[in-house]
Amino acid sequence: MSDNDLSLAAMADALAKSADYRVLRRLLPRTNFTPSDGKTTKTGILLDVETTGLDPRKDEVIELGMVKFDYLPDGRITGVKDAFSSFNEPTGTIPLEVTALTGITDEMVAGHRIDETLVTSFADEAVIVIAHNANFDRKFAERYWPIFQRKGWGCSATEVEWRKHGFEGSRLGYLLNGTGYFHQAHRAVDDCHALLEILAFELPTAGSPALSILLEQARKKTIRVWAEQSPFDLKDTLKRRGYRWSDGSDGRPRSWYVDVDENKFTEEIEFLKTEIYLQDVEPRSQILTAFDRFSVRA
Repeated sequence: MSDNDLSLAAMADALAKSADYRVLRRLLPRTNFTPSDGKTTKTGILLDVETTGLDPRKDEVIELGMVKFDYLPDGRITGVKDAFSSFNEPTGTIPLEVTALTGITDEMVAGHRIDETLVTSFADEAVIVIAHNANFDRKFAERYWPIFQRKGWGCSATEVEWRKHGFEGSRLGYLLNGTGYFHQAHRAVDDCHALLEILAFELPTAGSPALSILLEQARKKTIRVWAEQSPFDLKDTLKRRGYRWSDGSDGRPRSWYVDVDENKFTEEIEFLKTEIYLQDVEPRSQILTAFDRFSVRA
């Protein structure tokens, strides 16, 4: 480290001690976190895909990034085992807006293919796959690499109540800034390293790392409730309640639906009875676990 670097580091440390300043440091990916001290660990994967669009049925993956890590039963990350990054050439050109967002050009992906055998080998030992928008990433991952259909999944964007823990929102950049870092966003493996740092961060409100909170939520069952044939003029009421619209184009019901924790199912049915249908109802519902939650199969 040069004298100039030492001077900058000293200034950053001094500013960080003042209540009038916040200091963000460039994230430098690390491999070591909490020593395992011989304790049994499990393996997880952080996954991110960059794609040509938002539709997992027709748009294509142009980059896959993964970081494989070990963690203790209490959710503390012990270290990085490996990283994976690969481009994939789509059948058509990359839309200009995607290039503007990701920096990935047609020239960068030309001639590249993501090797399914390598992906399968990399992911085989993982007991959980985590993405920062699992509802998006899982659908693409399952379509390209069947091994991800057999894995439990967690979503770091929705399965931690970040605002409850003092963060400004759930976007990856906000969360990383909240831990004191910034990074080069929207490149797959870089986003995975950023997410690893976020999940390793100990939440003062919980006294445990964010990964611990996520794992606890991922292990729970949720129930998807379908508000089929609900009155059109009550759609805003459903939206405020957290319901989302399925247009039926993917084989699911054409209906509003919501996912609730198992212990809130009775409360949700009572809401539909008293606020939506104004009569006794037995709406369609399905139990979801980490093995099918966020999947196109759900």
